[in-house]
Amino acid sequence: MFTGIIEEKGKVVQMHRTGDAIVMKLCAEKTLINVNLGDSISVNGVCLTVTNYDQSTFTVDLMPETVRHTSLRDLTVGSFVNLERAMAANGRFGGHFVSGHVDGVGVIRKKSQEHNAVYYEIEIPKHLRKFMIMKGSVCVDGTSLTIFGLTDDSFTISIIPHTIEETIIGGKGQGDIVNIECDMLAKYMDQLLSRRTGTDESSSEKLTESFLKDHGF
Repeated sequence: MFTGIIEEKGKVVQMHRTGDAIVMKLCAEKTLINVNLGDSISVNGVCLTVTNYDQSTFTVDLMPETVRHTSLRDLTVGSFVNLERAMAANGRFGGHFVSGHVDGVGVIRKKSQEHNAVYYEIEIPKHLRKFMIMKGSVCVDGTSLTIFGLTDDSFTISIIPHTIEETIIGGKGQGDIVNIECDMLAKYMDQLLSRRTGTDESSSEKLTESFLKDHGF
C-alpha cells in the first residue's frame, strides 16, 4: 500500500528485455534506506518487488502484463521515475490509498500555466471516467493528486511548484503518456453497487444479505 506522496526521483541505469519481460535496475537514495529483498516499491505508480540491491541501486522484474499495460514500457536507460516505498504503519498519511495496481494509461492533452500552478488535462479511457469526481483523488505516475476539472473523456489536475520539482511530471507535456490509478474507494463502491443492481456482467451474484454473510461480513 502506498500514499501517492513521491519520496524521490530515481533513474533507470540498466534494462534487459526478453520478449515482453524486462529486468530493470534503478539508481536511488532515500528509497534504499532499510530496503530488503521482497520489499514493494512504487515506480511511476506501479508496485514492483525488489529482487536485488546494493548501496546505490535496486533491481525489479517487470512481467509481460505490466509491460503491456503501463507506461513503463517506454522507459529507457537514463529515464527518470517517481519512487515511493510502501507505506509504514507508523508514518503520516499525506495522500490517499494507492495500491500500485495501474488501471490504465492516459495521454496529456493540454498543459498550461496560471500563476504558480501548472494545469494538465489528461485524456483517459472512457471506462475509467466513472471513477472520477470533482475534488476527488487520482494517482498519476504514482503521485496523489486532486481532480479540478472533468469532461466525458478527460480530467484536469493542478500541480504546485514543489510537485513539479520533486516528481517527473514537470518534464512531461502534450502527447506524453502517464500511468493512471483510480481512487480505490470509488472502484470498490462501483463493484458493490454493480452487484446490488445486477449490472456487473462479470458476476452472477448480487449484493444480498446472504452474499455478505458468505464472504465474512
